[in-house]
Amino acid sequence: MLRYRPSKQLLADRTILVTGASDGIGRVAAIHYAQHGATVLLLGRDRKKLEAVHDEIVQSTKTAPFIVPFDLASLTKDSEANFTESVVGSLDCLDGVLHNASLLGPKVPLAHYPAPEWETVMHVNATAAFLLTKALLPLLEKASDASVIFTSSGVGRKGRAYWGAYAVSKFATEGIMEVLADELSDTHIRVNSLNPGGTRTAMRAAAYPAEDPFTLPAPEQHMDLYLYLMGPDSKGVTSQKFEAASWRGP
Repeated sequence: MLRYRPSKQLLADRTILVTGASDGIGRVAAIHYAQHGATVLLLGRDRKKLEAVHDEIVQSTKTAPFIVPFDLASLTKDSEANFTESVVGSLDCLDGVLHNASLLGPKVPLAHYPAPEWETVMHVNATAAFLLTKALLPLLEKASDASVIFTSSGVGRKGRAYWGAYAVSKFATEGIMEVLADELSDTHIRVNSLNPGGTRTAMRAAAYPAEDPFTLPAPEQHMDLYLYLMGPDSKGVTSQKFEAASWRGP
């Protein structure tokens, strides 16, 4: 089966927010979205890395990305309104959100899992994604068609020992996706989850330090799926759980 081949102007005139855009899959997705015409909002904790992504996009595309230096660990219900006003207050609408930012946390038995780390991982991976989506819904509603992608994991679909808060947060991510997709099923906003699987990233290296990273696909190898779900070719596709490793095209 031939893999999906997106049009070069697939995302022209669209504005897309990517969280965790400073590194790994988020960085590569942001660059690919820009290469296909999107204006990208680059959200991440590391301003220096975001500036590097920004410069790469400016040099390789005709788009003008925006840097959004922000630590999702600090996003709360009290700061939600101020965040939305300061970050996207000038936007007419928002065409897509890729929730990519995640923390791994310690890989230890639940009996020994530190409570503070549990709370931080759950907040960044699940609660912040909920708060951010909630704050952005009015802008997504103004788009002609909009896409929200939640990043999942294999351990968020079947629990595994020692994955702790990361696994639980990804189960929560799947739940947020399903509930939101059902609530928006009669709108033009589609909501899906995407499990990239084992990919050559820093987080994967931290989780599997003895693994040879070159036995894994690079983030670039998954971008056809990321583009498909973000672009208009996936209109009507919602509440689906995608696996990058097995997807070959629509």
